[in-house]
Amino acid sequence: MSNNDSSDTSYVKMSTADVASPSSGASAGTDASLIGKHCQLEYCNQLDFLPFLCQSCHKTFCLDHRSESSHNCACAGAWAERRRLAQLARPSAGEGKRMRELVSQKPCAEDACKTIVGTSLVPGVHCPSCNRDYCLKHRLAEDHDCKSKVPIGACAASAAATAAAVQASAKSALERFKLWGKTKREEAARSLPKPKPSTAAQRIIAVNTLKKTAKGDEKIPAEKRIYLYVEAENETAKAKIPKGEFFYNKEWVVGRVLDAAARSLQVQNINNQSSKEEDRLRVFHVEGGRMLEFNEKIEKVLVNGNTIVLLRGVGPPPDLIEM
Repeated sequence: MSNNDSSDTSYVKMSTADVASPSSGASAGTDASLIGKHCQLEYCNQLDFLPFLCQSCHKTFCLDHRSESSHNCACAGAWAERRRLAQLARPSAGEGKRMRELVSQKPCAEDACKTIVGTSLVPGVHCPSCNRDYCLKHRLAEDHDCKSKVPIGACAASAAATAAAVQASAKSALERFKLWGKTKREEAARSLPKPKPSTAAQRIIAVNTLKKTAKGDEKIPAEKRIYLYVEAENETAKAKIPKGEFFYNKEWVVGRVLDAAARSLQVQNINNQSSKEEDRLRVFHVEGGRMLEFNEKIEKVLVNGNTIVLLRGVGPPPDLIEM
């Protein structure tokens, strides 16, 4: 071994096949002096049958001049730099994962499961909702009944605050609707009493009267119309027209009915512009005693002669609101 070797092997020893390949001009039966390559160092030019290829300048050298220092390489260090960059680009173990995703060895958090997670054979899966670690069988929220578990750690306070906010919103909606109902009863007491239809015949008469006075899009076929009484909460909705009688297409969803009713009563509707619940309008079904979801079809939840009320800032519709 020559004393000119560098610590980093930046050269590659070429094989006989390389130096005797068709591209080198050598073939079977040619002069042995033509096999191999000449050292490309200017003052050497020695013929070497197994020359060395420098990985930095990509020139061929003999045994004595194979190292970068011995042939004063014009691109000295290029090979070492390429190797360093390649090593830096190689992803390390665990890269891109949060610390909490690296589950330590422990039993699966599902009570009925005895599987040990966090091992090389059984990796654990962290659930961000309940802040627990599970095996692959119980990794999904429905598989470990995530909704019924109280999140541990810092998530518990956040979950409690969220639950309290939802309860407060539902309570606020209930109180506001009770206030609206009380106002309507006081207004009815000051006016002449109107008997509420109690028999089937009376209800039919009331619906027929409603059909004569209701307004709506005349393009809607008569067989697809549903006739409703529509009112708005004056204080929160700021309706210029507090109530009216309208018909809609029974194939519409509640959200589309809400848009049409808001236009008819001249109520400001910014549901598509604001994500704040206090700005959003919702539809309350008086006979059903609940707020309706935006995607519900009205033919499945309403019938002719029903009353709906536009309320603002009452929160997501609870399952049921009792009067």
